[in-house]
Amino acid sequence: MSKQIIVIGAGPGGLASAMLLASKGYDVKVYEKQSYIGGRNSELCLGEFKFDMGPTFLSMPHIIEEIFAASKRNMYDYLNLIELKSMYELIFEDKKLVMTRNQEQMREQIESVYPGNGSGYDRFMKETARKLNALTPILQSKMDRFIHLFQPKVIKAVKDLEINNSLHDVLSRYFNEEELKLAFTFQSKYLGMSPWECPGAFAILSYMEHAYGIFHPIGGLNELSKAMAKVIEEYGGEIHTGNGVKKLWIEGKTVKGVDLESGERIKADDVIINGDFSYVMTNLVEEHQLKKYSTRKLEKKKYSCSTFILYLGLNKCFDLPHHTIIFSKDYKRNVEEITNLRILSENPSIYIQNASVTDPTLAPKGKSSLYVLAPVPNNFSEIDWEREKKSFRKLILKTIEQKTGLVNIEEHIEVEKMITPSNWEKDIFVYKGATFNLGHQLSQMMMFRPHNQFEELHSCWLVGGGTHPGSGLPTILESARITVNGILSKDRKEAVPVAPLPAMGGL
Repeated sequence: MSKQIIVIGAGPGGLASAMLLASKGYDVKVYEKQSYIGGRNSELCLGEFKFDMGPTFLSMPHIIEEIFAASKRNMYDYLNLIELKSMYELIFEDKKLVMTRNQEQMREQIESVYPGNGSGYDRFMKETARKLNALTPILQSKMDRFIHLFQPKVIKAVKDLEINNSLHDVLSRYFNEEELKLAFTFQSKYLGMSPWECPGAFAILSYMEHAYGIFHPIGGLNELSKAMAKVIEEYGGEIHTGNGVKKLWIEGKTVKGVDLESGERIKADDVIINGDFSYVMTNLVEEHQLKKYSTRKLEKKKYSCSTFILYLGLNKCFDLPHHTIIFSKDYKRNVEEITNLRILSENPSIYIQNASVTDPTLAPKGKSSLYVLAPVPNNFSEIDWEREKKSFRKLILKTIEQKTGLVNIEEHIEVEKMITPSNWEKDIFVYKGATFNLGHQLSQMMMFRPHNQFEELHSCWLVGGGTHPGSGLPTILESARITVNGILSKDRKEAVPVAPLPAMGGL
């Protein structure tokens, strides 16, 4: 008889885990509270307009290739990936920079806009390649014992962890122009952190984009969630949407299964939690059952920022690149207001996805789907979003018009949806609306992050941004591989292989 696995949550980490285990012969059942799959990587439809709810581009696609291959499937049978030769346009106060992974073009553009900094780009690419190679083995293996900190691969990578340096410190070695430093550190926002506080090791984030490119799956990044769900069902796994878990079924310190909101109790040999970590531990577990991650202790943890998002279905096509990032005039103050002061900025930074210029499936002909995101404080700020959301929306649209030259956006909106930090918490079950989960301070990384094999409960495993190795789609998929290999090892089965980094591609 096959061992029974329950996965709580149909986000990408849960779906990847379920896909791998179903392909290995396990009896897998996924229970998802929402009526849709994908979690924060789901599809959002507004009439004829389609959007990604959360992440909007794919990097490091080789990780997905490997996970599909381990499931005896070819990723390209399920996804149509388009590489974006111009990755994104950065808009500063009086300059623009179009980022590409063509290193010759990138160096020439840097020299043109910021003379004297081209050689710094070359050094950044060379030295961060070595850094990524040193850090990758840590991101691909479990880190749940103190002894794991003394493994040769960790000791070898200690220098590259940049324990005493922020991300901004690290980029200051390569560039003397502040805007250029920001161009290679804004990726700390993928973790919901400030580049002045984010550990310097995360210089690998911008390097990964410049080395391996960024991609758009036709239909949106949510197509990855759909593809993994399809493979699960091909192997006989079950995905139950609109069927949430009310509580973990715990006897002593062992998870025996789950109690569903429907009243049904389902038994399992192992339970994998893909729900938002702190939300799950404060809602699906009784207070007395946890010590290290009790409600009181979770409140004292450090969390990422949140996000304010507008999904706009427009009755025209605007002349904007696929990805645009507008930097606040005083970016450091803007970040400080978000992460430490926890107030709404009057001069926000804004990310815009205009994917319709690449993908005609997202909107009717002659129309476009515009995704607009501004990082904002999480709900520890106690901002009243019901009171503030209309004025903040107005500020966002006004800023976009001023910085991009677009006019009268409001007049062209046919359909619209807004997600505030309040919505993230109340409707999408994200603890304190912290979109990117627990912060990535060194005190909350590796073995100091909740373990993939959850340390407080037996037969309980974690995947997603709240466990090792952290947030961001590539690392969430790595968390699935680590967790699955933990279960396979326990059951004395062959592990999912982990390949070395592929050679950096060129254009």
